[in-house]
Amino acid sequence: MKVMRQVLAALTVFAVAACAGAGGGEKVAPAQAAEAPKTRQFFVVAANPLATEAGLAVLRRGGSAVDAAIAVQAMLSLVEPQSSGVGGGAFMTYFDARTGKVVIYDGRETAPAGASETMFLDDAGKALPFGQAVLSGRATGVPGVIGALGMAHREHGKLKWNSLFGDVERTAAEGFIVSPRLARMIAGNFPENSAPDVRAYFTKPDGTLMKAGDQLVNPAYAAFVKRLAKQGTAALYKGPTAERIVARTNAAPLGGSMTLADLAAYRPVKREAICGRYRVYQVCVPPPPSSGVGLLQLMAILERTDIATRGPSDPQAWFLFAEASRIMYADRDRYVGDPAFTSVPVAGMLDPAYVATRAALIGETAGPAPVAGNPAGAVVAAMDTTREPAGTSHFIVGDADGNVVSMTTTVESIFGSGRMVDGFFLNNQMTDFAMQPRDAEGRLAANAPAPGKRPRSSMTPLVLIDAEGRFAGALGSAGGNAILPYVAKSLVGAIDWNLPMQDAIALPNLIARGNAFNGEVTKFSPMLLDALQARGIRLVPGQGEDSGLHGMMWRNGRFDGGYDPRREGRAIVETAQ
Repeated sequence: MKVMRQVLAALTVFAVAACAGAGGGEKVAPAQAAEAPKTRQFFVVAANPLATEAGLAVLRRGGSAVDAAIAVQAMLSLVEPQSSGVGGGAFMTYFDARTGKVVIYDGRETAPAGASETMFLDDAGKALPFGQAVLSGRATGVPGVIGALGMAHREHGKLKWNSLFGDVERTAAEGFIVSPRLARMIAGNFPENSAPDVRAYFTKPDGTLMKAGDQLVNPAYAAFVKRLAKQGTAALYKGPTAERIVARTNAAPLGGSMTLADLAAYRPVKREAICGRYRVYQVCVPPPPSSGVGLLQLMAILERTDIATRGPSDPQAWFLFAEASRIMYADRDRYVGDPAFTSVPVAGMLDPAYVATRAALIGETAGPAPVAGNPAGAVVAAMDTTREPAGTSHFIVGDADGNVVSMTTTVESIFGSGRMVDGFFLNNQMTDFAMQPRDAEGRLAANAPAPGKRPRSSMTPLVLIDAEGRFAGALGSAGGNAILPYVAKSLVGAIDWNLPMQDAIALPNLIARGNAFNGEVTKFSPMLLDALQARGIRLVPGQGEDSGLHGMMWRNGRFDGGYDPRREGRAIVETAQ
């Protein structure tokens, strides 16, 4: 608790005024906080229409935000299996309307007791090729999302657990239509698409792969969720499903070490959120092993620039965004890991004086990759070698009582490890650890593998709180290590540039990390690209297509929701009857 008090004390960092800077581009007034909603409305924003509808159906029956989140996740596991599922993990940021508190339910996967720091090294001590590691039995950690949802339901559920799975059980048994995005994933060139379980699941009787418009039936998943409804979380962590998970992960190639004891011992963690001010809002995010601290640091650096006076067509705004992102990544990559295993300098990374020194690194042009700073409390660690593919899904649920769930959930890569049990894919989260655990000097990376450890995550589901302590918004994204700039870009668009949430989410993505500058090149004007190149930033196509942003804000007397046009989501608000 002493450490947490120090962290919270340091989070006054966001109250500093923006620095003066050169002009250019349109001038946009930052958003102002609005009064809290007075009508009993509820909403769901999710990456697939069937998942959105599953959540709304629960809310229409008087269910809580957590009740609806359970239904959304169960449906996503079926209709968006490339991104998340009951075989994966999640972070839930929960806003309690009665108390005004924000709490975190950490459902991140854990490494089996038999894991080791060398689990992804070959006989010569070099990291395995990622495509080989991701398909291995060692790639799967103990799933955590069901455990976290069970904990949240015990504390905030209104409807009975066994009443929340009817829609997904029926959809799995009767079948659903393969969406264009799922069809693209099935036909994509990913390592997992060569996995036997993936090929078997998505191959039609005539030997061809499923395409958009085909009907996909999953009786094994229907049977599992029926047991999950009846037995609770034990349906996954004990009994026949647990036995099949152990057998599947222990199988070749590169069988893992997971045991029934690992599954039975899994416990989600309820954590305090870390919150920092940005403009008129408090931004509340999960602490490590999430990278929420990185997002808060990024916003703190941006607040010390004049980005708020600019706009989306101003190249200087994007230059500032790129340079602030690079600085944040240098610290995030070096220092963030599981706090139960490594000392994460959260307070030091957010200290106002330290943030000022980091913001001062932004010059007139982009130079070599920034190096990690030396925040108070930092322990010397090896350079990070983590690779983090762009899987994952984010959704938001708000109930008629004003409670809100902002949840990012994942099986890691496309279709996780490519191994399936009872109709759902198993995660490959262990490859979210640093593949090379030590450097040449023998120093251990903050995110090195270890038994029982939770790998670092870029997932940063956030909640915005206004000056009166009321819910003001929620935001999050899919996208692997690019999640942080995806979310930050949308915050700048919605808050600083006062864009509707849908427009803020649709802004082009720009990911600057180290010496790499990736972005949705075709969505930036030629003039802006030329101006960035004159500042030392040459954008090349990258992960832009992999964002999965979803947001909701209360402003101007209404809920303003948005979903990522790069995916197939829906943002729907209804009034309680």
